[in-house]
Amino acid sequence: MPESHYIGRFAPSPSGELHFGSLIAALGSYLQARAHQGVWLVRIEDIDPPREVPGAASTILRQLEHYGLHWDGEVLWQSSRHEAYREALATLQQQGLSYYCTCTRARIQSVGGIYDGYCRTRHNGPENAALRLRQQQPVLWFDDTLRGRITANPQLAQEDFIIHRRDGLFAYNLAVVVDDHFQGVTEIVRGADLIEPTVRQISLYQHFGWQTPGYIHLPLALNAQGNKLSKQNHAPALPEGDPRPIIIRALQFLNQHVTKGWQDLCTEEILKRAVANWTLSRVPAASGANTAFSNASR
Repeated sequence: MPESHYIGRFAPSPSGELHFGSLIAALGSYLQARAHQGVWLVRIEDIDPPREVPGAASTILRQLEHYGLHWDGEVLWQSSRHEAYREALATLQQQGLSYYCTCTRARIQSVGGIYDGYCRTRHNGPENAALRLRQQQPVLWFDDTLRGRITANPQLAQEDFIIHRRDGLFAYNLAVVVDDHFQGVTEIVRGADLIEPTVRQISLYQHFGWQTPGYIHLPLALNAQGNKLSKQNHAPALPEGDPRPIIIRALQFLNQHVTKGWQDLCTEEILKRAVANWTLSRVPAASGANTAFSNASR
């Protein structure tokens, strides 16, 4: 594949502002795309209104621009893509690849936490029901460009997972696959917290008959307690001041080549040099504590 055909993306959910862990994912995907002379897209995954924070989406876009991570083309908003998701669901239903399920979380927990296919042959209607994929092509492993072969939990890989929720919202796995295919994404660079659903997403690609992109899962930044930095555990938002020290710390976290004096360069020049020196093989596979980051400059 010619490098000019490379398409990468960063796809945050507007459930809060970007933090240092988010920057790692954004920067890694940006550098991988730019190093391949490719396109870098931004998509706002706003399909779960109960989890969204008002104003977070515009703040995220402003943060990316402040940190010099300028995207190509228009931002794609998942909230504008409902018709595409409905069409995808209809395709699966017409092929007999989905069915309605009325099982509660309590019932699934009672049988061990992994759905057992209870509703597969019960011919439920759509009322008060989720829609599940009738798993025909389970994916038991995949090759990660950074981490090598990753083996899935066989039970999870073979599970009939939800593609449309009981509350009427589209499931993440469905939406992300439909949109990555629509945008022509050739490689997905994201955090290691999303390794587990990857086999489900690859399975969906196979059910639709679409070409599967490559995957790179970057190490996660951890707090002092060993938990990943996330919006859920109130990780501090990226500082609004000088972005250069934080970008350099993110590059160091990714074990990239940074020389003395970079802190005196403008943001654009730092990123230009980071692209020129980007070496994926230097990125550590293991997650680590982010001892360098502080929100004191906010």
